[in-house]
Amino acid sequence: MWNKLRPNRANLIAWQWLLLLVCFVLWYVLTSPTLLPPFYFDDANKAAFFFGEPQKVLVRIWEWFTTGEIYIHLWVTLIETVLAFGIGTVAGLGVGLWLALAPTTSALLDPYIKAANSMPRVILAPIFAVWFGLGIWSKVALGVTLVFFIVFFNVYQGVKEVSPVVLANARMLGANRKQLLRHVYLPSATSWVFSSLHMSVGLAFVGSVVGEYLGSARGVGYLILQAEGTFDINTVFAGILVLTAFALVLDGLVALVERRLMKWRSGSPGAGRRKSFSVSLARGLIPPGICLRDGRGIGRDKTCHSGSRNSIMFSGAESTGKLRSSSVLL
Repeated sequence: MWNKLRPNRANLIAWQWLLLLVCFVLWYVLTSPTLLPPFYFDDANKAAFFFGEPQKVLVRIWEWFTTGEIYIHLWVTLIETVLAFGIGTVAGLGVGLWLALAPTTSALLDPYIKAANSMPRVILAPIFAVWFGLGIWSKVALGVTLVFFIVFFNVYQGVKEVSPVVLANARMLGANRKQLLRHVYLPSATSWVFSSLHMSVGLAFVGSVVGEYLGSARGVGYLILQAEGTFDINTVFAGILVLTAFALVLDGLVALVERRLMKWRSGSPGAGRRKSFSVSLARGLIPPGICLRDGRGIGRDKTCHSGSRNSIMFSGAESTGKLRSSSVLL
């Protein structure tokens, strides 16, 4: 019986919802002034004052959405988050590729990038407020500084991790810089990029909310700040839950895009990168009738004259560090 009920891929979502329900029940029991004696506070009502009551938090969320009070605030926060996430991702991807492929420029800018990354970005919020005003762009700028470095360092490392054997084989087949970027560097960095995007979603929300804390008239962060000023802990937790829910939605969209763009990836990241390389080489770099046989060089063979079903031989690196020949039929 337990083997059927234990967590597995079929019932994982049910178990996740059950765990959430258990957390809310514990929250309710530990903060209710009537269910448990005050074992930490001298007053039974202090637990609810400091930690809120889940039923009141859920009622507040319901009131926000039924009355429409939260929609304008939520819209502003989501716009700030999406803009910060998009601009920071594109900038981090572009600069990461540029510096990874330009060693001299990378070495020149290395201390400045490290200095900028080590700076606490929150202290830039007042400066952005002076530069861009109290509208959405000061929050977007703060969010971009948080997202940019996460994406940048992952892209930079992903490009640097490209196997020298793969690069040598691609150049042997006559690949130019544009083809190397499309068929070798980008597939290698894709896994690193999406790993950084999952982290960047939360940071984009952090930038938006912190910016709203420091100066705004709209946004979920503004609602939370107003509630803190009146010691309304239930409204504070309601805002936190709403932000968390929409952060999970945005992260789910990133995961959906990742699954669609990375169908080639198998169980292990290394196998995925090798498969991506072989497929991209076969489709984009090798002209009809050309084979790379046994890693020794380019030659022609009878099996290479079948158009789209080229027989491609290339060298791949094993975990032992030795070279082996691999054959791919397309």
